[in-house]
Amino acid sequence: MADWHWEHDPDNLLDGLAPEALAEVGLLAREIAVRESMVFLEGASYTGIGPGLRTESRGSVMLTYITDVRGERIVVVQVNWYG
Repeated sequence: MADWHWEHDPDNLLDGLAPEALAEVGLLAREIAVRESMVFLEGASYTGIGPGLRTESRGSVMLTYITDVRGERIVVVQVNWYG
């Protein structure tokens, strides 16, 4: 696995979330980043079209994110917490 990671945008996206929500967001986002690193093995040298905006949910959290293949990261752009 490359050094894939996750980020959020805007900077204040996670402000006000409960600690348990932050924990679930971090766990799910890290799992997505690991999965994407296995799907897009080329990473920074990838030349194809990115997969676009996607949504994934687990438990009480739903993330909307973009996979930045060349940046080897996922960028979380929306968080819904149902806890």
